[in-house]
Amino acid sequence: MKNTNNIYQTKNALEIKDFDSENRRVAIYLSKFDTIDSDNDMIKRGAFTKSINEHGVNSPSNRKIQFLRHHDWTKQIGKFIELSEDNVGLFAVGELGHSTIGNDAWNDYMDGIIREHSIGFKYVNDKTKWIDDVTMESKGYWQISEVMLWEGSAVTFGANEFTNVVDVIKSGNASDHVFKISTEIDTLVKSLMHGNRSDERCHEIEMRIKFLNAQLSTLATSNEPIINDHSSIVSMPEINENAFDWQSIHDKIKF
Repeated sequence: MKNTNNIYQTKNALEIKDFDSENRRVAIYLSKFDTIDSDNDMIKRGAFTKSINEHGVNSPSNRKIQFLRHHDWTKQIGKFIELSEDNVGLFAVGELGHSTIGNDAWNDYMDGIIREHSIGFKYVNDKTKWIDDVTMESKGYWQISEVMLWEGSAVTFGANEFTNVVDVIKSGNASDHVFKISTEIDTLVKSLMHGNRSDERCHEIEMRIKFLNAQLSTLATSNEPIINDHSSIVSMPEINENAFDWQSIHDKIKF
């Protein structure tokens, strides 16, 4: 059975389709249909329909699908003015903002530094089906008929936000990284509990928590030994469940 428990998943997508320099717009495909990717997934047309209807450009929701840089919810580089499915995949038109990060992203598009895109999403358990195919080395693939889409990100030459987590594990700094992530989650959760933030800002904080939790999961499920500064093998630090009920927070955070 496919592991769909991670709160936040990422998946690299296709290259840029077109530019509109006058309006600072870029036309892109965020996902391609009917192609088996490196995760052994095949996303089918219609997988994004529910998310687009509920949180897309023309939806009444104030929690829109976001246009980000490297899946970072503190870095909204613009907004999507079109999100739709066609025969190829998930098509999007993004309009870059005039903030510093928006300007930087636009310049990176123009300089050819941003070449690819990636989606941030969650699998839907009963919409993920294993298809047997004896002609494949893997003997089959996962057919994805629906996902919960949160954002589309501009990435640099296929960069993946989780790559640095694996590098941290191998470098022997995983314990420090886990502590930093856990501390940031604590801070974000306390901020949510204050109750004096706008719905939009609360959503940004919630999504950041989801993403950080996925990083923790990547660290916790790694088979690499974690080495401390004294070169002795140590175990993955455990979250003190008595100090904070993480599962309760996860259950309460809804898209």
